[in-house]
Amino acid sequence: MFINITDSKTADNKGSAGGLVNYLEKENRLDNAQQEYWFNQTDNLYAAYEVRQKIDNNIAKLGRNDAKFFLVNISPSQKELNHLFAENNREQVKELLKGYAVLVMDEYARNFNRANIKDSNDLIWFAKLENYRYYSYEDKEVKEGLKKRGERKPGEQMHIQVIVSRKDASNTVKLSPMNNSRGRNVEHSKKMGEFDRVAFKQCGEHIFDQHFKFDRGLHDTMAYANVIKNGSLEQRRQMDILSAGEQFSPDKDQIKELAEGVAQQQFTTPQKMMASTGTTIGKFLDVLLEQTHIAASPQSDRPKKKKKRGQGYRY
Repeated sequence: MFINITDSKTADNKGSAGGLVNYLEKENRLDNAQQEYWFNQTDNLYAAYEVRQKIDNNIAKLGRNDAKFFLVNISPSQKELNHLFAENNREQVKELLKGYAVLVMDEYARNFNRANIKDSNDLIWFAKLENYRYYSYEDKEVKEGLKKRGERKPGEQMHIQVIVSRKDASNTVKLSPMNNSRGRNVEHSKKMGEFDRVAFKQCGEHIFDQHFKFDRGLHDTMAYANVIKNGSLEQRRQMDILSAGEQFSPDKDQIKELAEGVAQQQFTTPQKMMASTGTTIGKFLDVLLEQTHIAASPQSDRPKKKKKRGQGYRY
């Protein structure tokens, strides 16, 4: 699951939301396109002009150079979409993703850790489901001349874009997901609210897995991807141990929980990582090596016949 928050590259978020709203209407302008309306936690039939008006009118006491809104991109992976399509038709998958987006925005609200911001009802936000993605000049295929800018990307590309106001639903509280102080800067957090973007994205994964009963492997987690791409040597060592033991562990959730701890640099050594579970790295590796030996030796459990003089073992 890819969840990202931006200031919006497509439209300047320090002015009207009209430019971004118009851009996200692009699929509705295609020939013979089925119209996709905007939605939020209360309705799914908002028109583009209503979205622009409500976002643009919720800017009390924001200055000319202040952000007025943010863009939240909710993009399921091919595996996640295939999981949904396995038992649902296209229209059903759309409705499932819309419901999921509401749950994600509930977590967005709670992540600010403000007493009066409890869920998506305390925000002004509107979402648009999109069916396709297109190659841009940043894509490797375009740079290598294999694809043209603007061509549709292959495979299922259904995703959701959310425009959320900088101000809460009462138009009195400023909320910025770009404040990543996580409470360390107390005065700044009082004004903008705390926000942990990593925790927010991981919540998106957890909600999807629980809500749709998706069995996410360690290699498909955000924690694993971040460590392999940006982690220290010690973090990668710890993640390698978890990766090697995942197939033999009876508790997959514990493995993923440990992986998140590794990504957050909670453990300085593999030994301390395993100690947090009540075991030791030695015992963990012993079990791993034992299971690996058993898997590699399918005949090891067969009883051996007595060895006769001058003969080898018979099986």
